[in-house]
Amino acid sequence: MPENTQRRRTAAMRACDRILSGVRPTTMRERLAELSAVAHLDDLPDYYGDGPVTVLEQRVANLLGAEAAVWFPTGTMAQQVALRFGARETDAVALHPLGHQLVHERDAYAALTGLRAVLPTTAPRNPTAAEIVALDERVGTVVFELPMRDAGFVLPTWDELTEACAAAENAGARVHFDGARIWESAPYLGRSLVEIAEQADSVYVSFYKTLGGLSGAVLAGTGELAGFARAWRHRHGGNVFQQWPAVLAALDGLDRELPRVGEYVRHARTIADALAGLPGARVHPHPPHTHQFRFFLPHRAEALNAATLDLAERERIWFAGMWQDTEVPGVAMTEVTIAAAALEWTAADVAAAAERLFQHL
Repeated sequence: MPENTQRRRTAAMRACDRILSGVRPTTMRERLAELSAVAHLDDLPDYYGDGPVTVLEQRVANLLGAEAAVWFPTGTMAQQVALRFGARETDAVALHPLGHQLVHERDAYAALTGLRAVLPTTAPRNPTAAEIVALDERVGTVVFELPMRDAGFVLPTWDELTEACAAAENAGARVHFDGARIWESAPYLGRSLVEIAEQADSVYVSFYKTLGGLSGAVLAGTGELAGFARAWRHRHGGNVFQQWPAVLAALDGLDRELPRVGEYVRHARTIADALAGLPGARVHPHPPHTHQFRFFLPHRAEALNAATLDLAERERIWFAGMWQDTEVPGVAMTEVTIAAAALEWTAADVAAAAERLFQHL
């Protein structure tokens, strides 16, 4: 996106009275003001991973029922370490071609860790038990992305997940959950975070996705994994002198946003139903598995992005932006994220705003 268009988009979204998809952008001053009111602010800062970092690590370990948890400055780093931990007997790891490691990390698992990807499936979903059993070579780790973002934020059912995890264990592989968005996976799976995490040997969680943090991640698992992770975090350059702003924002997100995630997921179904009823529209998956889903309209992305921006600037309504053309000519797609601002929207509100959007096309 051109820089001037990005600035216009951000300014327009900040000025909107109503936002259907996403969260209102904040300035650095506004963000600092929010952090000035969080708990622990009068404590001393961290020094190379102590203080508030250990508070956050223990908080996440408790949430997931894990023996230990280790803070990382990025999820990419955390997941490389998790895969390296499972590579002591084989350099093969079971990944999905739509998974984060292959799509968004510039093949860091291979370039920095020397691993090989084995693909249990190319279907737009996590691998099944049968596909894991059918692997023709041993893998050190099987990765499940919960939910799989680039397949449309889709999740397996609880039975499918537990059967696939058991198949991986029976094959002698570790199970790793790419749980950047695991917080919003619990409602669909119908289990607690502890019950979900129990299915894996390691779980990575993110704080800036869904919870509104600044950055950072945690890798949770056994005490042995934690010791390994701290050593390799240092080797990767992730043992940063002070990270308390990101850590405080993560703790604030756990306090403020995590309790609302179930409400976001429930309301996403209402919004998705309303969007699916628009002329030529399609929602995937329908109903959504989390508070995020894909939304398709029979228009070019350029026209929809322009109309979205025009609607925002003229009428102070933010519908859904960042449209991309699909492989189907004349059909564009965007990812819809239902957060706090969308909770006030009814199905009738969605229909009315869509009508206004179409008038700007």
